[in-house]
Amino acid sequence: MNKLELITALGEQQNLSKSEAKKVVDLFFNEICDALGKGERVEIRGLCTFKVKTYDGYDGRNPKSGDLVKVKPKRLPFFKAGSDLKARVDR
Repeated sequence: MNKLELITALGEQQNLSKSEAKKVVDLFFNEICDALGKGERVEIRGLCTFKVKTYDGYDGRNPKSGDLVKVKPKRLPFFKAGSDLKARVDR
């Protein structure tokens, strides 16, 4: 399922126009992204948890030339499936 299919399904199930459903989906995604951008944890009970993991910088190697390369520290989103989601997928 992609974003457009989600918007269509929401619109059909809740009797919303496509533009109203798009606003709801965009609001949902934007709020999650904003919270993660602030380093906050987002938990949707039973479905999933999103959090930000911080990775330190390190010295890596360019696989082609073998030269040392400095890899900058970074923050990346991390997704963990909830128990209800795991059970529904495993059925």
